[in-house]
Amino acid sequence: MTWEEMLPLLWPATVETGLMVGWATLFTLLLGLPLGVALVVFDRDGLRPLPALKSALGFVVNVGRSLPFIVLMIAIIPFTRLVVGTTIGTAAFVVPLTAGAVPFFARLVETALREVGTDVVQAAQAMGASRTAIVRKVLLPEALPGLVAGLTVTVVALIGYSAMAGTLGGGGLGDLAVRYGYQRFETLLMIVTVVLLLVIVQLLQSLGDWVARRLSHK
Repeated sequence: MTWEEMLPLLWPATVETGLMVGWATLFTLLLGLPLGVALVVFDRDGLRPLPALKSALGFVVNVGRSLPFIVLMIAIIPFTRLVVGTTIGTAAFVVPLTAGAVPFFARLVETALREVGTDVVQAAQAMGASRTAIVRKVLLPEALPGLVAGLTVTVVALIGYSAMAGTLGGGGLGDLAVRYGYQRFETLLMIVTVVLLLVIVQLLQSLGDWVARRLSHK
């Protein structure tokens, strides 16, 4: 296969990967951030101690993290069909991508928030700040570098998940590698796809690290 033949295949596949990862990242942020905050706030020593609820949320998160992604994709096929109306294509695989990334990101959010000094929280409490205000104006801003670093790690993981989704018809670079690189023995296309994924990961990781460093030096 020549470069002229590969380019029309690589560009649409890259766009599909970007769409899958982009939408999944958005939904992961919207769902995983509140979940991570809840794990901290509802802890025994948290702002609103609810140990039973915290244990239940922690159990759900642990189950979600323990499932291999390919198993998760298959297990939630009925839910994916219910939400999207299909189980094939870029839009359909946003659902399992999000389901796999939310527990992962929630734990990273929890870790970042726990690194915030207790003296800062206690000072806000002494000034009469509400629990909501402490979360919004103290915990999240103070933990922002760690949250950005955690989101970067999550996006990199999502790229890996999206490549795996190609084995089940998810589209993107993973699908391209399977259909052409593996099934049709197009070795050059397989190598180019792998290199392209590595470049994307390196660029995103470098960008995330740079943003986290800038925020930590404020």
